[in-house]
Amino acid sequence: MTAVRTALADGITTRYEVIGTGPPLLMLSPGGFDSTLESWRTVGVYRQLDLLERLSARYTCITFDRREAGRSGGRLERLTWVGYVAQAIGLLDHLGVERAHVIGGCVGCSTAAALAVAHPQRVRSMVLYSPAGGMKYRMKQLDRFARHLAFVQAEGLAAVVALARSTDAGFATDPRVGPWNSVIRTDPAFAEAYAACDPARYALLVTGTARLMFDRDTVPGVEPEDLLCLDVPALIVPGEDDSHAPSAARYLQECLPRAELWDVPVAEQTRETAPARILEFLDRY
Repeated sequence: MTAVRTALADGITTRYEVIGTGPPLLMLSPGGFDSTLESWRTVGVYRQLDLLERLSARYTCITFDRREAGRSGGRLERLTWVGYVAQAIGLLDHLGVERAHVIGGCVGCSTAAALAVAHPQRVRSMVLYSPAGGMKYRMKQLDRFARHLAFVQAEGLAAVVALARSTDAGFATDPRVGPWNSVIRTDPAFAEAYAACDPARYALLVTGTARLMFDRDTVPGVEPEDLLCLDVPALIVPGEDDSHAPSAARYLQECLPRAELWDVPVAEQTRETAPARILEFLDRY
């Protein structure tokens, strides 16, 4: 069964898809600030893996547009990992799902880990696929926010609105459009309020988001002491580029007491091997 719908999750309009049958599997999308339900089929390594199709043969896969991405809504506030967790939990509540497996891809790994720390009773197991993190990843994120704020200071928030409406580029492709670009495009009332925001307040939202979300040179989102106390089984699959440093996966392996590291190069993570390894792990829990 496949259904694409919208729900209010943490008060935010959330576009989601349910596909497959079996135990629920909440899928936290890759794609950075442009994380949408389509990302599992279109972004990076996930294009080749057919994860959604393979996993939905045995699990009820729940995918969604993260807040401030795709067709989901958002709020003009400092963005936080706590806010991303609240949206995910709100969606599970809407669907009547008390407990689910969780898989995160890329930056979705940070939300998955934060969700497990905040609501361990809701998580049966988690798969952390190619976790985003590392020194170069942090530098890239901070630079992106700095470039956006420089554009705002030079041109104003109305210029951000005009630019966002003139292109379909996301924050990762063109930092000038900022992390609220998709909501500007889809919600005229939000766009009007955004353009009218006090510039000094907006600068605080942007700088606070960057500083507090990307505050370490490893996997952001959760304190190591909280991970060390987490009794949730986890499968970690490492990446190997500037945004998905192998050290990020090793850090999670070190911090999570019930972690398994599938330590194979990305080139060997194929549609034949990766879904099978994930299913083998999920089926045990």
